[in-house]
Amino acid sequence: QVQLVESGGGLVQAGGSLRLSCALSGGTFSSFAMGWFRQSPGKEYEFVGSIGWNGFRIYYADSVKGRFTVSRDDAKNTVYLQMNGLKPEDTAVYYCAAAISKHTMRYADYGYWGQGTQVTVSS
Repeated sequence: QVQLVESGGGLVQAGGSLRLSCALSGGTFSSFAMGWFRQSPGKEYEFVGSIGWNGFRIYYADSVKGRFTVSRDDAKNTVYLQMNGLKPEDTAVYYCAAAISKHTMRYADYGYWGQGTQVTVSS
């Protein structure tokens, strides 16, 4: 059974940085495309970034391009989201997700999800 566990969230001032980690267990990590999504209160899930197999292709939402970086370490079964230049509008619960057969920006294509980690950016 595939499980995803996020860590690294917290409270940070605007302009600061955080790095989120997501560890996958119960499956072959290198077989998954990995994505990051976020959800703010009252809003739908929003795509943040994703990375394909072997890190070959990486996608970002326009709202985070140039500030966030997605990376993966297949030896550690872990995907990362480095967030720099954080803004109050980045406040959300951040989720990592895994997709076995597609690498897309679509929520529906990801079949496995973590429990989420809260990121709060104060102004």
